[in-house]
Amino acid sequence: MRIGISPEPPPLPRRFPDNLPPLPEANFPEPPPLPVFVLAPPVEPPPLPVWETSEPKKPFGFFDLIRVCFSAVNWLFGLASLMVFLAVLAAIPVFQFLSLGYMLEAAARVAKSGRLRDGFIGIRLVGRLGGIVAASWLLVLPIRLTADFARTAEIINPDGQNAATWRFGVYLLAAVTAFHISMAVARGGKLRYFLWPFNFVNVLLRVIRGGAYAEARDATWDLVMSLRLPYYFWIGFRGFIGALMWLAIPVSLLALGHAKFGAAPLVGFLGGMMLALVLIYLPLLQLRIATEKRFSAVFEWCAVRRTFARAPWAISFAFVISLAFALPLYLLKIEVVPSEAEWLPALVFMVFIFPARLLMGWAVGRAGKRQRPRHWFFRITGKLPLLPAAGFYVLIVFFSQYTSWNGVLSLYEQHAFLLPVPFFGM
Repeated sequence: MRIGISPEPPPLPRRFPDNLPPLPEANFPEPPPLPVFVLAPPVEPPPLPVWETSEPKKPFGFFDLIRVCFSAVNWLFGLASLMVFLAVLAAIPVFQFLSLGYMLEAAARVAKSGRLRDGFIGIRLVGRLGGIVAASWLLVLPIRLTADFARTAEIINPDGQNAATWRFGVYLLAAVTAFHISMAVARGGKLRYFLWPFNFVNVLLRVIRGGAYAEARDATWDLVMSLRLPYYFWIGFRGFIGALMWLAIPVSLLALGHAKFGAAPLVGFLGGMMLALVLIYLPLLQLRIATEKRFSAVFEWCAVRRTFARAPWAISFAFVISLAFALPLYLLKIEVVPSEAEWLPALVFMVFIFPARLLMGWAVGRAGKRQRPRHWFFRITGKLPLLPAAGFYVLIVFFSQYTSWNGVLSLYEQHAFLLPVPFFGM
């Protein structure tokens, strides 16, 4: 075997030819400019809470206690004035709708917020008006006493000088009292103004300064507008019509229960059962008129069922209290009340039924805070007191026609849902 030197390997072929065309010049767009960031001024940290600052907290002193007590007394006086004003409105035909509308609006505000304090609408303003009325009534007492002395003097000696003097004293005292009351009201109507005899000096200085008439006119207009009387009247009227439409047929059938035909007891029993079922839904349906601001909401009974499912025990408790607090007025309708004292039964009604309205609004407010119905156990047990309470109320209503002065017409009064005092007794 001969071993030789192998020849050189052939050159590798070129992958690319030598005469390649030149590459085109790249024409890339210029990149966008970088965003310019502007440094914001440094944010100051929020102030520390009061309890973390170095400043000492002001202690609760004696004058603070006096101020709190005075505010509480003022609020309670406003509440008492509110009850009296609503009772007086409830005793006047047509103005009764204002009283009903106020209670519906108060319950609606509590239902929206869930807070009972929101139901006392304008209680400070009502307290101011009540203070004006109370102070004016106290200032009129000397005039009444002087008038009694003048009447006694006229009986003893009609043509004597003593009787003429007493009459002149009555006229003079009435003029001075009217002037003092008008000056106190013009200055603001606060209680201390009725105790200060020189209010006319302040009023005279305001007149000399100018603009007193425009200021008094604007203040009076703002006061009248803040009362919102047309709004409350419209809410009360719609609430009355809606409740009447639900109660008309059951109450009419219940009224036929003592008629002189064979099927009268059966018709009365059917009317009583229908009335009991209507009463279960009616408080929430009537409240929906004020909360939804629609009259058609009074017929949305399916929405009422959904509301009850979210707070069954609270609504059931409010329903029982509403019917229980409506019963005392039936005892006051046994005898005819004089027209000048009709506000007294209405005051009893307001003391009982106004808290019941707020309680129903609170129960609806609890239901509004939940998105889902409660457990089936709470829904079933919450329904248990409804029908017995409604049945007992219907039983009392049925026998009230034999104790009330108005007889069968008393069945249509239904002061718990319609007008606060008997409409037919006016």
